[in-house]
Amino acid sequence: MKAMQALGRLKTGELNKTEELYRAHLEKRRMAGEVAWYQFEPFKLVLAPKTTYSPDFLVQLASGHLEVHEVKGYWMEDARLKIKFAAEKFPIFKFIAVMKVDEGKNNDPSWKMEDF
Repeated sequence: MKAMQALGRLKTGELNKTEELYRAHLEKRRMAGEVAWYQFEPFKLVLAPKTTYSPDFLVQLASGHLEVHEVKGYWMEDARLKIKFAAEKFPIFKFIAVMKVDEGKNNDPSWKMEDF
């Protein structure tokens, strides 16, 4: 299990490799007109005293709807519980878990989405 965990945290505002690939995916969707706007680590949501959740991306679709996208290479159970709780507490957002499935042509990965 430890081998799957990151060796250290990146500085605030720095994207890991999977998040960078997903940012490129969002940018393609923005250029295609599907996404109006997105931002990496836009805010922290307070779930309980001393418990916060920092979404990876806030995405505004062309329709105006807001989605929170959480990008994971692997899901730890505590992270899954946190996003489920956040989705219940903040129903104004649609919460979506995003996992890279495989590398496609030209290293353009495909993504598996799970709604919460």
